[in-house]
Amino acid sequence: MYRIGQFSKISGLTVKALRYYDEEGILKPSYRNEENQYRYYSDADVEKARLISFLRSLEFSVMEIREIAGTVESEEELACILQEKVKLIESNIAREKELIRRISKNIIPQKDRQEYNEYRIDTAVIEEELVASVRFTGRYSDTGKYVRQLYKAVGHNKHGNHFNCYYDEACMETADIEVCVPVKKRFADTAVSIRTLPGITALKTVHHGSYDTLYLGYRAVFEYANRQGLQLLSPSREIYVKSPGIIFQGNPADYITEIILPLQFDKEQENGTDCKEL
Repeated sequence: MYRIGQFSKISGLTVKALRYYDEEGILKPSYRNEENQYRYYSDADVEKARLISFLRSLEFSVMEIREIAGTVESEEELACILQEKVKLIESNIAREKELIRRISKNIIPQKDRQEYNEYRIDTAVIEEELVASVRFTGRYSDTGKYVRQLYKAVGHNKHGNHFNCYYDEACMETADIEVCVPVKKRFADTAVSIRTLPGITALKTVHHGSYDTLYLGYRAVFEYANRQGLQLLSPSREIYVKSPGIIFQGNPADYITEIILPLQFDKEQENGTDCKEL
């Protein structure tokens, strides 16, 4: 049997750590003197202590060490645990890299930002338009797959930049979205809808840059509408004049997006539209 000081040198764990692991139930001494509470460790405790020291060096948490030390009985089981840990670390790395990417996209010199008061707000008459479309309920990030689906269906029949119609009155976790591609003529395809979007009169502005700052364009339009006492309707439209390609993303600073929000008029003027009040 080894006293705690001797066992500390053998195991590579400090006396303080050994006392802590005893209290946590991770590594209890084989024998404890009831009179003076001295701890004594056996040869059987050495392997467990070396395992704990090894796991600590790999930055396993106390909770993980407790579980492993209490259940693992062979090198094969330990290898399996280590493989799981590798996968968890890889997942965390991927998540952190995505966070770095998102943060980096927002590290933009102030002079390069398009401020909301720089937006020009125009009243535009949007003519009716024949489109191939897919309307779905889902996440905003889902639109890309439907754009690819539409382009595949439309082929050389495309007649303008694709755009999205947003039917909800606010930002939603599960949104009502219609992805549209203007087309020259009708065609048969069960995967997409062919319909004519009604003409509208709308407020329009142009956003230059990343989609992460698209909110500035909406802010400018809403502020203008509120100042002028104008009522806006849905669906709003985002026309992607210059956008990421199907394969290559390009530079987000070069993206150009037209933001269009329909205006509400009297009932007679509203006939023929499918807009609703925002």
